[in-house]
Amino acid sequence: MKIRTQQFGEIEFEEEKIIEFKDGVLGFENLTKFLLLTEENSIFFWLTSIEEPEIVFPLFPVSILMEEYPEKENFEAFGIVRLDKEIKNITINLKGPVYISQEQKRGYQKIIDSDKYVIDYQLFVEN
Repeated sequence: MKIRTQQFGEIEFEEEKIIEFKDGVLGFENLTKFLLLTEENSIFFWLTSIEEPEIVFPLFPVSILMEEYPEKENFEAFGIVRLDKEIKNITINLKGPVYISQEQKRGYQKIIDSDKYVIDYQLFVEN
């Protein structure tokens, strides 16, 4: 199978690599099949829709930021990143993480009902 993306060009992949989001991602409920891509030595992952390859969610593993973040067994939590030209304006959504099981090839998004986690957590801090 192949898709063409703006970030990575043409990508060839096996059907076993597809991660299914039964209910989609908030605002994109109609998209249910994704690839989880990353570049060598990158801190970001890219959740790329197979149905509409121009739809890509930059992700960051929440475990790198917080040890006590709500976990789900066999799933890794990722925050959706809001990119910006200014590094200080790059934020991560900790309120609505995406949980992905690369083993089970399943994913889902969940809203965490706690004021402890914010939608726009600053990813990089200036010194």
